[in-house]
Amino acid sequence: MPEEIETKDDEGLVDPISADPHFDETESRIGIWGHPAHAMTVAFPVALTFCTLGADALYWLTGDAFWARAAVWAAGTAFLFGLAAGLTGTAELLMVPGIRARAAAWTHFVIAVLLLAILGSNWGYRLNGYETAVLPYGILLSGFAVLVVSVTGWHGGKLVFDYRLGTSKGN
Repeated sequence: MPEEIETKDDEGLVDPISADPHFDETESRIGIWGHPAHAMTVAFPVALTFCTLGADALYWLTGDAFWARAAVWAAGTAFLFGLAAGLTGTAELLMVPGIRARAAAWTHFVIAVLLLAILGSNWGYRLNGYETAVLPYGILLSGFAVLVVSVTGWHGGKLVFDYRLGTSKGN
């Protein structure tokens, strides 16, 4: 542990989490040419979740079946890319000791699994009639998915920018 980081507080207590010798090992291990795979795949489900809500809203406003069809494709693609992002994120969580040691990383994992369940439900609900699925439950699922993806994305950003998790240099 670097000398400038003090693990003892005023009473001489040691934080057992940050005292772990692997605590500062937070570099990404799943990547392509030094670029973390989770960071590369996570943008797609985020964008497509917003696209699904947008297509639902446009279907509600216009009644044009194109938007309902676009929403089912966006929902399905968001779910499938979400699985890819989830697999790479889970691999990082389990393989990197410094990430695995932090409760905030596990919180992000749990919220992301909830998001995958919502995305899968949103897609599955639309498969047997995408036009009739939009109102009211499809658009409600899409709105809930946007809320959860916003929280998950904000939390993931905090992990990267504040804690430097999954970056090339953890500390």
